Amino acid sequence: MNITIKLSGHILFPSLNASSAFKGYVESILRLRKAGNALFIVVGGGEPGRYYIRIARENGLDESSCDQVGIAATHINARIFARALGSEACQLIPTDFSELDEAISTDKIVVMGGLQPGQSTNAVAAVLAERSNSKLLINTTNVDGIYESDPKKNPRAKRFDKISIGEVEKILDKMGARAGEYDLLDHVAIRIISRSRITTKIIDGSNPKNILKAVEGRIGTTIVP
Repeated sequence: MNITIKLSGHILFPSLNASSAFKGYVESILRLRKAGNALFIVVGGGEPGRYYIRIARENGLDESSCDQVGIAATHINARIFARALGSEACQLIPTDFSELDEAISTDKIVVMGGLQPGQSTNAVAAVLAERSNSKLLINTTNVDGIYESDPKKNPRAKRFDKISIGEVEKILDKMGARAGEYDLLDHVAIRIISRSRITTKIIDGSNPKNILKAVEGRIGTTIVP
């Protein structure tokens, strides 16, 4: 099965001083690969990306330029993660669609970061899922699914096992849209998921083995396309 996985930068790169937590994620992804799945990975910017975006914004860069700074950080993160996966991964980190098609043609694990200003890496993951004909898109976050409101601010917030595209859009309308503030999904990602009817799961990515559980359909919130 073709599977696209968005690895949250919040999880892989939680701070500028934290050592990488790659080992568990590498093991889970290689396990899925060994089982015969074609895998496509998008890596977020994490704290390094947010740090550089913050510095850029403080020095007067516009939001589009801040996006470009964040995208550059995701490319660095993706290159490091591809190297950690070793020979199973394509070492070309796509920065445009031509390079993306080239990477997909290698039949190796594709690892990439952002593509263009105005899109989150969640949107890139949706694009990659569509381009690679993935039947499943897994988005790792720092919560265990989609809630009606921020569960950290509202402990009584309802968690959804399944949720419609329309309901997700209403939740997204309450969220920020500046560079570095894409915590869940964005409207571009939702449109792509909807038009290509990609089964999408939002999961807690703090445990690398949750990726395996998500493929088995055991955890997370499923977005019904």
